[in-house]
Amino acid sequence: MIPELWTCIFSAFFFYVHGAKLPEPEVKIEVLYKPFLCHRKSKYGDILLVHYDGFLESNGTMFHSSRHHGDKNPVWFTLGIREAIKGWDKGLQGMCVGEKRKLTIPPSLAYGKEGKGKIPPESTLIFDIEIIEIRNGPRSHESFQEMDLNDDWKLSRSEVKEYLRKEFERHGYAANDTHHEVMVEDIFQKEDEDNDGYISSREFTYKHDEL
Repeated sequence: MIPELWTCIFSAFFFYVHGAKLPEPEVKIEVLYKPFLCHRKSKYGDILLVHYDGFLESNGTMFHSSRHHGDKNPVWFTLGIREAIKGWDKGLQGMCVGEKRKLTIPPSLAYGKEGKGKIPPESTLIFDIEIIEIRNGPRSHESFQEMDLNDDWKLSRSEVKEYLRKEFERHGYAANDTHHEVMVEDIFQKEDEDNDGYISSREFTYKHDEL
């Protein structure tokens, strides 16, 4: 499976009644552990590797745990694009690697009136979450700098191709020049908005078409 390079980051949605904005429901955040050293904090667009235990507030029943269920491995998700419930997007900002938080999430920021699986409708959920790793999201400024090998604030075809090669190897796939050339052309068709032969930092960071 080819690693995704581009992710569409959604904006926050606000709801209005009679012209007045409804207040956003809150996630209750308790910091259970915070490391003494924190070199970086999580932000929207970052890719996080987390372990979690999820409980129903009503009776304390555990409905899922990455540590005890399935393959017992931590899970990756991108913060801020609704890959997980909205309560995670709100409650996992500003965390350090190794930090543990307890989130109490109201139904409107979880699974609402429908519920899901073992989670009944209108359930308040409690999660104990630990961040294992933080990586740059595919549309982050840091990712652009990583790809921009000559620091000229624009990406050439050769720079994008080199990034693809490294990503393939990092995920255990053999490099394939012909395949990479096709991918590069497809990327430039979609992302090079002004057709100047380069993907600028603006086009990379603010133009969010998905491949």
